[in-house]
Amino acid sequence: MTRPGQGRRPRPGWFGALAAVLAVLAVGLLIGAPAGHAVSGVPTAVPAGDPGGNPFQKGPDPTEAGIESGQGPFQIATVSVPPGAGFGGGIIFYPTDTSQGSYAGIAISPGIMGTDATIGWYGPLLAAQGFVVFTISTLSVYDPPSTRGDELRSALDYLTGSSPVRAEVDPNRLGVMGHSLGGGGAVEAEANDPTLKAAIPLSEWDITADLSNVRTPTMFIGAQFDVTAPDLIYSLQAYQQLPEMLDKQYLELAGGNHGTALTPTPTIAKYAISWMKRFLDNDTRYDQFLCPIVEPADDPTLSAHQGTCPN
Repeated sequence: MTRPGQGRRPRPGWFGALAAVLAVLAVGLLIGAPAGHAVSGVPTAVPAGDPGGNPFQKGPDPTEAGIESGQGPFQIATVSVPPGAGFGGGIIFYPTDTSQGSYAGIAISPGIMGTDATIGWYGPLLAAQGFVVFTISTLSVYDPPSTRGDELRSALDYLTGSSPVRAEVDPNRLGVMGHSLGGGGAVEAEANDPTLKAAIPLSEWDITADLSNVRTPTMFIGAQFDVTAPDLIYSLQAYQQLPEMLDKQYLELAGGNHGTALTPTPTIAKYAISWMKRFLDNDTRYDQFLCPIVEPADDPTLSAHQGTCPN
């Protein structure tokens, strides 16, 4: 519940905005849903750990072209999960290399009217970089952000507690993502679970979470022409509510709309991989892609960008 004096400015109510969300998301679903769950990965030798002392570091030294490509050094496989356990089922994407030790886990929620397929491109993208990724469906396609936050946390509990790949997941290195109302779910999850290590809300839509005490490093990714969840009202305002000393960034995709994050996008790939690598794997090799803060004048794919450098 938002505390007096600490919450965001008044924003459109849930029922008042529902029609607009449905209309724009319907378009996003038609143009953005992946055709299936492709298994990807570049078959290369993958270094295990860091000789310098970071046991979580995985994969070769990154390049900007490499992480923007959508490919990665890990071969991956998938497991289908039926509905139950507090969420609506989904697909787990995981690296098949068992010599690397445990992997960090990420749960991702779709937005209204969406399913795990709607945000399916994030599964192979991140798993091929050395994460166990759970793209979920929700119990109802109309679930509000607070419910989606609970579902994300239930999905992580399942991933680490009873999933077929639970032995491969480090329960102490977990993150969340989500699009639209699912982005609101990611916000709600981090507001209620300080143990989460990283969060990336995508074009988030939420009106209830109080983020003033959040401890989770958070990257908001918005879109310049999002009329369903305008950044000035949602992503940017939520970013500004985060504590000043928190590791945080806000970036706005130039020319993007509410459905942009549903399709493979090199800029999202670069920043999402780098954020998760830095804060779930403590991998400082990815600092170069997060800092210094790139101004839109130097990157035409961005219309706004602000934040802190990783501590």
